[in-house]
Amino acid sequence: MPKSERKILLDFEKPLAELENRINQIRELAKECSSVDVSDQINHLETKATQLRQEIFSGLSPLQKLQLARHPRRPSTLDYIQAIGDEWIELHGDRGGSDDPAIVAGLAKIDGRPVVIIGHQKGRDTKDNVARNFGMASAGGYRKAIRLMEHGNRFGMPIVTFIDTPGAWPGIEAEKLGQGEAIAYNLREMFHFEVPIICTVIGEGGSGGALGIGVGDQLLMLEYSIYTVASPEACAAILWKDAGKASQAAEALKITSWDLKNIGIVDAVVPEPTGGAHTHPLQAAENLKKVILESLESLSKLTSAELREQRYQKFRRMGVFLETTD
Repeated sequence: MPKSERKILLDFEKPLAELENRINQIRELAKECSSVDVSDQINHLETKATQLRQEIFSGLSPLQKLQLARHPRRPSTLDYIQAIGDEWIELHGDRGGSDDPAIVAGLAKIDGRPVVIIGHQKGRDTKDNVARNFGMASAGGYRKAIRLMEHGNRFGMPIVTFIDTPGAWPGIEAEKLGQGEAIAYNLREMFHFEVPIICTVIGEGGSGGALGIGVGDQLLMLEYSIYTVASPEACAAILWKDAGKASQAAEALKITSWDLKNIGIVDAVVPEPTGGAHTHPLQAAENLKKVILESLESLSKLTSAELREQRYQKFRRMGVFLETTD
């Protein structure tokens, strides 16, 4: 098997992989000795593997889900566009001399409905990741994104965004180019748009880099994606001066899809195939397409004024808490 096609195993998947290898070895032995019937043994082991897979993936810790969100084979924005879009025309440039490859944007149709799609794009290998800056967009990337959003708003096309970034590019050059202003401008403008906006966290949703294309009427999250103000490693380093306490930080940050759904940040969690989206990417894309179409259908019934007011109130409710004294 070519190196690029080898299965990448996470630590918690290794017991399952060992069992699956054992099943494959028995099958190979059965081919060499056809007179021996091992079907009962294989069936027993396959049942055991199915149970083990369900046990592992139903009890993942936040840090383990973060590992899945960062999996090198996890489907990217362009993968989902190809799987759920009927047509796709990628557009380039921010009209200011920049074309950031960490953000892809263009016009598409989903089930015949014209939309604008924008998303972070990570690379598939080291060379591609370097070219796309590991999905960390620059100021030009966010300006390209808002240019396409304004186009969608002008022509009445819903906006669909896919979020997958550890954060905005943290380099000094980014600040020189106005990174903070570009993200802040996007946040302000997205609140004013008169078309439906659906944002989906498909992998990592990190800090302001995610928010730059993350203000919408509906915020969706794939089941094993994460959304956080800072990575668990960064949080642990800041609070305890020890990045080794990332697991403790991940628990406290509430970065997982169901945690965020329960506290009202996320509107819907999109189920992934057992094992993660990378194990069955077409099924993951079909699940996501179904939820996006349902969201588009419900949001399309609202007037422009209703969309803006609902969007405003949605974000006003975030962070509200009650303080009591004993």
